[in-house]
Amino acid sequence: QLQLVESGGGLVQPGGSLRLSCAASGFTFSHYAVGWFRQAPGKERELVAAINSTGDSSNYADSVKGRFTISRDNAKNTVYLQMNRMKPEDKAGDYCNARGIDWGQGTQGTAAS
Repeated sequence: QLQLVESGGGLVQPGGSLRLSCAASGFTFSHYAVGWFRQAPGKERELVAAINSTGDSSNYADSVKGRFTISRDNAKNTVYLQMNRMKPEDKAGDYCNARGIDWGQGTQGTAAS
C-alpha cells in the first residue's frame, strides 16, 4: 500500500520548535519530490515547503521562510519539517504529499500561550 504517515505535531509556546516527520512506504520514495502542506480552519490547503528527490533543493512559502527547514533521509524513507520560532498563526493541520500518493491523516503543530 502506497502511503505517507505524518507524526510529530503538538503544542508549544510561541517561539518554540517542533519537528514533523513524514514516513513513506509502498513506493520508491527516493524518486519523489515531497511537499509539506498545511490547512488552517476555514482555509484552503497551502504548500509550506518542498524538497526534491535527492534533497539538494528546497523552497518555502514566504510565511515560513527563515523559520522552517525541510529535509529528507532517503535511507529511512522519511521527510522532516523542522519548525522553529513558531507563531500562533502556524496553527494548522500539517500534511506531507508526493505526486500520485493519497493524502494521509496529517498531524497538527500549534503555538499558543
